[in-house]
Amino acid sequence: MKDSNVAASMHGQADEFVSYYGNSLKLAKCSAKVAQAYRIVVAADTTLWQVYPELLDPALKSLVEAVLAGSFPRNIAIEPGPSNERRNLLLFSTQQGLGVIETRDVVAVSKAPDGDADRALLLHQARHDALTGLANRRQFSSDLPANLPVPGGHKLALMQIDLDDFKPVNDTLGHGAGDVVLKMTAERIQAALGDGETAYRLAGDEFAVIQSCDDQPAEAERLAESLVRAFKDPFTIDGIGVFVGASVGIAIAPSDGNDAEQLMKAADIALYAAKNDGRGRARTFNRSMMIMLEQREMLRRSLRVALQEQQFFIEYQPLVEIAVGIIGFEALLRWRHPYAGVVPPSVFIPMAEADGLMGDIGAWVLEQACREASRWPSHFIVAVNLSPAEFLRAGFTDRITEILDAVAYPAERLELEITETVLLERTIDNLDTLHTLEVLGIRIALDDFGTRYSSLSYLQNFPFDTIKIDKHFIKDVETNPKSQTIVRFIIGLAHGLGMRVSAEGVESIGQASWLRRKRCDRLQGSLLGAPMSAEALREFLRQSSFEML
Repeated sequence: MKDSNVAASMHGQADEFVSYYGNSLKLAKCSAKVAQAYRIVVAADTTLWQVYPELLDPALKSLVEAVLAGSFPRNIAIEPGPSNERRNLLLFSTQQGLGVIETRDVVAVSKAPDGDADRALLLHQARHDALTGLANRRQFSSDLPANLPVPGGHKLALMQIDLDDFKPVNDTLGHGAGDVVLKMTAERIQAALGDGETAYRLAGDEFAVIQSCDDQPAEAERLAESLVRAFKDPFTIDGIGVFVGASVGIAIAPSDGNDAEQLMKAADIALYAAKNDGRGRARTFNRSMMIMLEQREMLRRSLRVALQEQQFFIEYQPLVEIAVGIIGFEALLRWRHPYAGVVPPSVFIPMAEADGLMGDIGAWVLEQACREASRWPSHFIVAVNLSPAEFLRAGFTDRITEILDAVAYPAERLELEITETVLLERTIDNLDTLHTLEVLGIRIALDDFGTRYSSLSYLQNFPFDTIKIDKHFIKDVETNPKSQTIVRFIIGLAHGLGMRVSAEGVESIGQASWLRRKRCDRLQGSLLGAPMSAEALREFLRQSSFEML
């Protein structure tokens, strides 16, 4: 609901004395009652201070500025006018500036204000988010059904907006910093809106926009792209630049649904598609998205029985030490669905983590990989990836020990790969777990280094054996000066801390040569060997002479 609509719903005479001002406090529009009472017209030189000069008092002016900046609505009593009526002003922030609702009565000024002004304040607070000043979910739940079904020939767009990488802000900088980001998020969304467009904060880092416009989906896509661009620049918090993106899902009434439930479902599916396509983008709902979602739900249901029906298998990719040759293999989990075929790990692992299945699956992978590795030459290691869900599960180190004992596999020949995502949770417990693994003799590799919220303090506090450079930085390392600078920095940092460096995604001789010149220790990628089945690996070991690279 627009703020003008909120004003129109006030009891008594609140709706008769309503005025709106832009961020510069120039009068944008007002009710006929205000224009008549103060003998004004909406003109370029009419300001809040001319309508209500009493607000120029320094104490009152500071309240006005606070509300304009997004603070809570304020009730202000000012001197009676010529009619000897007491005047109470409810000031509240709007998407374009400031709104004022004036109530009057002839009760003695000394009496505590009540009635319409109090009701107006309570209604505003009930329908607006206290942190950001945007209309809240309650208001959204009223506005969307009120605008549907759309009349014949007209259209309406609903945009669901979700912040990308917001949780790490709370985890690393604290909830106070998260609140600052949410306030600035509301400001960026408001700055992108125009007439007929209303923003809402639904919950947490979830926002929505209702757009009343018939040129659809063109106008919705234009606005959505503006919103995505608005989040390309970092938020600055206490001098720290924080990057938080935005993903947007768009649904259009009546084509995607002509009631609130249908339209919200369509926008949610479009938002899911935007995130699945890489986040930081907008997607407009189409029927194929529904089919893909249904397929994913089918996979999710199938995942629950995949382990017991032995649908998982492991492939192994060579790990090549530049100065030595092959020193082991990384175990890569795969899923062969009976109808869908081989499902990519990027699809099913997030499902397994979300459904709490990764603990059992991870234990199976570790045991299978160690059993297979026990057949290899005694100097070969096996590297196994750990998901955050496994690492944070109670009793994790005990399960590792039990599996190694059951398989009779030496701890020093096992390398566990963790990502920086793991390090964002429960700091003290994480370090304790890492140190326990170190005491057991297990090697620890920090995977995908540089792609997330790198915490250099962890490199200082815990001696990782290996840092793995993500393939994102390797793919153009021969030609991109920025990638070269990042890779040289990581190699120098690791070696300075007594750690080894491994590069993933090596696909060309040129990449391998460049990395060798920069003293990268280990390479992994299709150039050195594609992932292979356990049977193929055994044949490979029989035939290979393990020549040095």
